[in-house]
Amino acid sequence: MYQMTDLINRTARKLPTWVIYVIGLVPIAYLFWQGWNGALGVDPVKALEHAYGEWALKLLIAGLAITPLRRYAGVNLLKFRRTLGVLAFSYVVAHLLIWALLDVQTLARVWADIVKRPYITIGMAAFVLMLPLALTSTNAAIRRLGQTWRKLHRLTYAVALLGAAHFIMVVKGVPVEPLIYLGVVVVLLTLRLKYRHRVRLA
Repeated sequence: MYQMTDLINRTARKLPTWVIYVIGLVPIAYLFWQGWNGALGVDPVKALEHAYGEWALKLLIAGLAITPLRRYAGVNLLKFRRTLGVLAFSYVVAHLLIWALLDVQTLARVWADIVKRPYITIGMAAFVLMLPLALTSTNAAIRRLGQTWRKLHRLTYAVALLGAAHFIMVVKGVPVEPLIYLGVVVVLLTLRLKYRHRVRLA
């Protein structure tokens, strides 16, 4: 187990973050190409919306998992946490653009859906909370904000919960897969809270 952890850590130290950006952005282009060429079924717009949204949630969860992995398993992937956050935001933007430009298509209908449909209201709230995180993801912003940056980026917890709730409300029938995502988010946040509580008591 130690050897595997050490191998992962050594590989992570050598791997540049730009490689993760390149790999992480490939599905955006590939999925759009599939939709354009009719490979996503009878409703490619809805398929793209769903795929981009699910990728965003997966990346948010991966970012949340980095700290517990370091604390409980000794796997240090902290250098990629910001990268995963930026990638998640990129997928959220793609998700919103497909919905607004190709699905809803008019500004009036976009606003009406935000106001009238709770699942869209929740999704839009998650996007709004992500905006300050994306805008302060640069090295300059981190230096300027200092400890405030860490506090601000705790909004990620709320974003992940809202994203999972949005996914649950979108899926018709029994939302087994979205509930699994929500369960993973809750477990990761619980691990963080338990660690902080233990540190305070120490």
